[in-house]
Amino acid sequence: MQALLKLSRAIDWLSGQIGKYVIWLILASTLISGINAVVRKVFNTSSNAFLEVQWYLFAASFLIAAGYTLLNGEHVKIDVVTSRLSKRAQIWIDIFGFACFLTPVCLAVLWYGIPFFTRALASGEMSNNAGGLIRWPVYLMMPLGFGLLLLQGWSELIKRLAFLQGLIEDPTAKKHEKTAEEELAESIRRLAEAAKGNDTDKAP
Repeated sequence: MQALLKLSRAIDWLSGQIGKYVIWLILASTLISGINAVVRKVFNTSSNAFLEVQWYLFAASFLIAAGYTLLNGEHVKIDVVTSRLSKRAQIWIDIFGFACFLTPVCLAVLWYGIPFFTRALASGEMSNNAGGLIRWPVYLMMPLGFGLLLLQGWSELIKRLAFLQGLIEDPTAKKHEKTAEEELAESIRRLAEAAKGNDTDKAP
């Protein structure tokens, strides 16, 4: 079990690192949307590529961050029912869900999603829209996202089994850590302060 817990910690670290950086895709999508709106209004021109890259970035952020969301216990749960049960009963429900629902669904998506991606990559499939983008990058997000979700699901399964054996504390307890949104806001603030400092240094 100790080896499995070590694997679980490695998966948790990976999901945490992905969560820290994938949120920048939301910012990029927002900026592109704003720039596209300005260009369309001011210069009366646009391109489907602007629209599609927003969809790509949103799909990437949603799918790639699925494992990070599970790590932080933010997926939808029927708390109104499970909250009335004992902690051990809640843990057993989670174990059943990870083993019998999450794992088969993720494996099924990988089974069908990987060939879907490889065919698009080999054929160089393009969007049917004028000025659209190549399709394989967004198709890649499906197996990549569900692969990461599957890994995190196994990590959660390991932690719950370890909890039942008394090896670790409650893995479902909320951790008081900064959210990805708060870390993004702090990163932007630090960049702004650094830029301001550089401008001050250059001033005569």
